[in-house]
Amino acid sequence: MAKVLLTGATGYIGSHCLLELAQAGYEFISLDSHIRSSPEILGRLEDIRGQTIRHYAVDLCDAEGLAQVFLAEPEITAVIHFAALKSVPESVAQPLRYYQNNLMGLCQLLEQMQKHGVKQLIFSSSCSVYGNVEQLPVDEQTPIGRAESPYARGKQMSEEIIRDFLQAYPEQQAILLRYFNPAGAHPSGLLGEFPQKQSYNLVPILMEVAMGWRDEFQVFGQDYATRDGSCIRDYIHIMDLAKAHRLALSYLQDGRNEERLEVFNIGIGEGVTVLEAIRATEAATQQPLNYRLAPARAGDVAAIYANYQKAKDRLGWTPSYDIGDIMQSAWRWQQVLAAIKEKNEVN
Repeated sequence: MAKVLLTGATGYIGSHCLLELAQAGYEFISLDSHIRSSPEILGRLEDIRGQTIRHYAVDLCDAEGLAQVFLAEPEITAVIHFAALKSVPESVAQPLRYYQNNLMGLCQLLEQMQKHGVKQLIFSSSCSVYGNVEQLPVDEQTPIGRAESPYARGKQMSEEIIRDFLQAYPEQQAILLRYFNPAGAHPSGLLGEFPQKQSYNLVPILMEVAMGWRDEFQVFGQDYATRDGSCIRDYIHIMDLAKAHRLALSYLQDGRNEERLEVFNIGIGEGVTVLEAIRATEAATQQPLNYRLAPARAGDVAAIYANYQKAKDRLGWTPSYDIGDIMQSAWRWQQVLAAIKEKNEVN
């Protein structure tokens, strides 16, 4: 098995992918600066695995620190790159911070990969690169549209940086996974989305309202051209997404890729409106959710969901979970977060 470097490995997506790779027998190295992840996650990962994880608390924008990781780990053959800031509204308010962190971090990483002969990259991209699309569902041939936020524009720019990198270095290979909206938690109930200061994503916010940690949930926009006026998104269970990364890595390592750069949409192919997500939350928690309608939010697209046929045909990937499964696993994880919060308040 190859030795894989996971950047952003203690973040929400990275941590679940780490467990997926571990179960499949991969050797891996964890790297995360903990800007947006809790160091506690590393301990949880070690508890689930039953062994220590080799981890580097390094920021990708720290050129010297990153270089030392590659020097210390000469057996790295592939990188799965998750590390990035990812809040749409925050990127609207702080665009320079997003461009500096996300683009500089990627450039530093690619430079070290080239210097140390690491030739395979799986990049954590986003459906946000498509912008407001004219036809649904979205497939890989859907034109890249106008970005609706600095976060999305940064993903578009990152993809172009990777394309230019492969053009300059013909030995390099990469897969861009454009995934939709990750949600839910690990089946063990011991790992999920672990917000530090505040939650940015829809599902954890819904869970916090259900727990009474927030007074209400705001549905941003009520007059979109959708079946109930609220935004439509494609929610994918976090373990389905982790599986997609494992299969993409195997696809590259087995030499099954048809081109040096390939793109795959990863989503369940079903649009769920915000109001439908609320109903699924109420079913999982067996209680009504307090919410209100609010004005549309800058940077949000009206509707987007995936056609994942290409991932099915080439990677052998299909989703195993639906929105009900997502909300049920997220609610189990929320009970764990509640216990952690209570313990911290006592101490």
